[in-house]
Amino acid sequence: MLFSQGLHAIRLHKVAHRQYLKGRYKTARAINYFSRILTGADIHPGAIVGKNFFIDHATGVVIGETSEIGDNVSIYQGVTLGGVSTEKRKRHPTIGNNVVIGAGATILGPITVGDNVRVGAGSVVVKSVPPNSTVVGVPAKIVQRIGVTAIDLHHEELPDPVVNAFIDLCHSLSEMEYRLEQIEKQLGIKVEKIPIPKIAPFKSPELSCPVEEKH
Repeated sequence: MLFSQGLHAIRLHKVAHRQYLKGRYKTARAINYFSRILTGADIHPGAIVGKNFFIDHATGVVIGETSEIGDNVSIYQGVTLGGVSTEKRKRHPTIGNNVVIGAGATILGPITVGDNVRVGAGSVVVKSVPPNSTVVGVPAKIVQRIGVTAIDLHHEELPDPVVNAFIDLCHSLSEMEYRLEQIEKQLGIKVEKIPIPKIAPFKSPELSCPVEEKH
């Protein structure tokens, strides 16, 4: 109650949001300004926040005016729910229920992040995400889809799509080599290893070090 910046940011936002709904925009923005100085989180008074919203370390959190956040949502430091235009319309994300957004993640535009979604730390989400998914990367891509509805706070334990792609490629190459070897045996083809020719080293004068080497 005394030292949780995330809790203070949420409580002050609720006060500012009530003033915003009453049309007291200057008062709402004044409360928002004070909250940003106190907590490090910039939550626009117009943003709609659901029940059990949790911010773990509020520093650097930015939530835009037309953002809508569902129930049981947890976000970490440095998360941005930003817009992509200045038009007076829906221009910020809509976050579903039971969503976890990792540290430093950025969600841009009037897109929808479905229920039970995990957004990996440092990801940049620019397209809508279906429910029960895990997204990582820049731009974010779906790497896992499951039907789990429980909140999983382990946003650091996410699959790496690049590593998985390399692993799949290595398995495919190994399988192709094995099948080719079997075909060669059946056809009676003797395979001799071809020596790889050595290439003479080439040193471009443009890439040479300007400092003379000492022998």
